[in-house]
Amino acid sequence: MAGNLHEFTDANFKSEVLESAEPVLVDFWAPWCGPCRQLMPTVEQLATEYAGRIKIGKVNTDDNHQTAAGFGITSIPTVMLFKNGQLVDKVVGAPPKQHFINMLDKALT
Repeated sequence: MAGNLHEFTDANFKSEVLESAEPVLVDFWAPWCGPCRQLMPTVEQLATEYAGRIKIGKVNTDDNHQTAAGFGITSIPTVMLFKNGQLVDKVVGAPPKQHFINMLDKALT
């Protein structure tokens, strides 16, 4: 994964996402998912652009069933934004990059 892009797992989700001091954008994806692969460059760009302000990472739903099931992920890609350990925004599918910019900028206010 890109340098600023984190990999979240069942083992580290609580510490890396729910207990994070900064907002966290989580992309739930799987390698076989075409729209997920289409969204990946956008997520990587956001990870670079928001480095130091928002933690951005991915959860492979094939490898991390517990976390995916715990958040009711039934369609991927699903992107969730957490702030202070709480889910504050969610989008299913692969909207344009500007949609994510709006989400992230709102979380920083």
